[in-house]
Amino acid sequence: MGPSENLSNHPEDQSGRRKRSVRRPRARRCLLKGCKQSFHPWQSNQRYCSAECRKAARKWSKWKAQQRYRATQSGKARRTDQSRRYRERIKSRKLPEPEADNDAARVITPEDFFRAHMRPTGLLRGIHTPAAKSLAALLLARLPARGAARP
Repeated sequence: MGPSENLSNHPEDQSGRRKRSVRRPRARRCLLKGCKQSFHPWQSNQRYCSAECRKAARKWSKWKAQQRYRATQSGKARRTDQSRRYRERIKSRKLPEPEADNDAARVITPEDFFRAHMRPTGLLRGIHTPAAKSLAALLLARLPARGAARP
């Protein structure tokens, strides 16, 4: 009688040295907000699809940790001290020297100064401007009229 067809009873498999297949994790989605790209991870704990997504996630994580710290009493105290020191630095800076203006001062003349040089409004009523022509009349003035066209 020959060897059985069932390979699980094969003597080499019973030795415990059975060759295991390499198991890779299935495809998953990137956990970065807004990315959601599907990728095959190289490691089982890989969460992000690329180095850029990992960098952005690290940046967000640091920002979030800073927000949590600033919400605590000690974080608020340190932030107020920092603000106070900044305000003191601003006050202690030397103010720039005002530059000397060699230009003559600009004088605003009173409104009555120009009234003597203006025409009286009664004279302006007598001046009439010619009636405005339409754009079509201006453009089509030199075109010859067709037989069915109106002038």
